[in-house]
Amino acid sequence: MEYGLIGERLGHSHSPKIHGLLAGYDYQLREISQEDLPAFLEARDFRGLNVTIPYKKAVLPYCDQLGEGARRIGCVNTLVHRPDGTLFGDNTDYYGIRATLNRGGVDPKGRHCLVLGTGGTSLTAIRALEDLGAASVERVSRKGPLSYKNVYDRTDTEIIVNTTPLGMYPNNGTAAVDLSRFPNLRGAADVVYNPLKTALLLQAEALGIPRAGGLAMLVVQAARAAELFTGSAIAEEKVEAVLRRVKTDVTNLVLIGMPGSGKSTLGRLAARLLSRPFLDADTIIAEKAGMSIPEIFEKEGEAGFRRRETEVLSELGKQSGVVIATGGGAVLRQENLPLLRQNGWICRLRRPVEELPMEGRPLSASLQRLKEMEVEREPYYAAAADETLTNAGEPKTLAKQLVKAFLGE
Repeated sequence: MEYGLIGERLGHSHSPKIHGLLAGYDYQLREISQEDLPAFLEARDFRGLNVTIPYKKAVLPYCDQLGEGARRIGCVNTLVHRPDGTLFGDNTDYYGIRATLNRGGVDPKGRHCLVLGTGGTSLTAIRALEDLGAASVERVSRKGPLSYKNVYDRTDTEIIVNTTPLGMYPNNGTAAVDLSRFPNLRGAADVVYNPLKTALLLQAEALGIPRAGGLAMLVVQAARAAELFTGSAIAEEKVEAVLRRVKTDVTNLVLIGMPGSGKSTLGRLAARLLSRPFLDADTIIAEKAGMSIPEIFEKEGEAGFRRRETEVLSELGKQSGVVIATGGGAVLRQENLPLLRQNGWICRLRRPVEELPMEGRPLSASLQRLKEMEVEREPYYAAAADETLTNAGEPKTLAKQLVKAFLGE
């Protein structure tokens, strides 16, 4: 291959799309075992590579020359096979981490910082924090002097940067530490980019502190790597445009609202306009259960239905670039909101109660009950929604309005 990414286990990666948008070349993913790594590097059958877990230190001995960043940090994430046959190694993650912190308003200057993890990216994060003026930087590991058992003793911690894979797809929802146990925390960053908002970042959001995710790091470091691969500079405007494009492409459009508010109808129309898959949570719940929603309520009660709903939303929320219609009560369970928020932009559809259908809906037994339900659920809808759209008018027109709001147009 000419350009690509090597690692032991790569899974889902946005890198091929990012490099294609930035520089137009074909970019491949190549999983390589530790046993096969030496032969692959010695053959040098490539022009440019990015390197990820667990090889950022392992490739060092194969480099004939190192860039300043790689020398200072002690690990490499970018390899260039030069025309003279030599192998040049550098660290473009450094630029990505600095850009990520800056974009999220996570300012380490004069502050006490913790870096979670001990891999190559942790070394890069430490160097970036130090260069940005951190008062102190300590690394947290499973077995070191500062571990996850005694880390909460560092009550003066103000900035936390996660460089571990915890919380990364498909193991969404986990985090190395509980941010609420750091009383002086002023910011958090996570190098994980899938999901867009890890459990760590969702907690930071709930705490109301500045936070930064890994997608900006991925795009910025990719731009710097592409410059090394091609020898051509990439304008900042193009980097910004690619970041916006990729973020939009991987963000889910999630619809919430009262039963019968039009989530399925507008969701299908919006999915067609966006050329995306449409996923109806209630339909999937019924398919998995082998019975209709009313039958689930009759046999298992609302508690049984809500349990099934959370299981389905856990699967749907992990996906990227889809349109999801939720059930009317999906936001009632506290555990459901992070599942939808991790990759989702959430729009609440509002419709006059008198126009909401009642047939076949177990909890919509009467108009009076619908009015009471709307009052009860209003705080939950308001807290969950990034946008509210009133469903009044021609569906195709409303779907276009929904798509424009989602795209920020």
